Amino acid sequence: MKQVRFGEGAAPAVVAGMMRIEDRTDAQIRELYTQARTSGVDFFDHADIYGTAMHACENRFAEALALSPAERDEIVLQTKCGIVPEYGMFDFSYEHIVGQVEGSLRALRTDRIDVLLLHRPDALVEPEEVARAFDDLEAAGKVRAFGVSNHTPRQIDLLKTAVRQPIVANQLQLSITHAPIISQPIASNMAGLDQSIVRDGGGVLEYCRIQGITVQAWSPYQARFFDGVFLDHPDYPGLNAALRRIAAVHGVTPTGIATAWITRHPAGMQVVLGTTTPSRLRDAAEGSDVVLSRPEWYELFRAAGHTLP
Repeated sequence: MKQVRFGEGAAPAVVAGMMRIEDRTDAQIRELYTQARTSGVDFFDHADIYGTAMHACENRFAEALALSPAERDEIVLQTKCGIVPEYGMFDFSYEHIVGQVEGSLRALRTDRIDVLLLHRPDALVEPEEVARAFDDLEAAGKVRAFGVSNHTPRQIDLLKTAVRQPIVANQLQLSITHAPIISQPIASNMAGLDQSIVRDGGGVLEYCRIQGITVQAWSPYQARFFDGVFLDHPDYPGLNAALRRIAAVHGVTPTGIATAWITRHPAGMQVVLGTTTPSRLRDAAEGSDVVLSRPEWYELFRAAGHTLP
């Protein structure tokens, strides 16, 4: 399993996302977990809102696995907070952050969260409130590292005016077909081309590389925004043909090559899977070790419909 820089250490290039496990049986969750560990994935991504009720998927994870203290120490548990579905809003207040972490700790049956991410930007954020929450959670040993999700460079800079802890990760949507953080800078200065429009606050991928922030790519196989995967999709015949051909060359599956397209990038990104299918997790892990050539990487980029000037 390829390792990437993460904070002051390293982490696997593939992360097992737990957002869809609520309706899975204990046996199915254990099978998914076992495949992850067998494949070298010891990093598990959660969020307080995953499931039909607050902390539902976190609770199912802990309930199904009943990890011993020793096994808990072998894995990384990451969770997110800040979205309040009940009121249709975001909340980065001190009380909300601390309260949600307490709820996640109870649901996960653990004494600490290894990585806490702020889920989506709160327009009413007060950096001093976030800083106070982070300081208290760190001092109490309840959170070890902090990051964000779906944040622009300036939003991160705003947090850093008060937050003293390093921002170790920024979880952003990225797949071959949904790749504005990569495709937009390539098309800069091309007037009239939709791809040239800045939608990420301006150079978020480059910013994260400069700042030492690990980008975590979510929805790595989604065609666009939760409208189905591009793998084997009839709307993407050219892309899937290229994926199959390149997969055969490297002895992995198209899923593996779709993963390799992200892990090939020198930013050293993590790929956050949302799958509950153990074989897909295995295929992704195997693909992370594939180093695509430049011609292969750019062929997939063009096959996905992006413009190369």
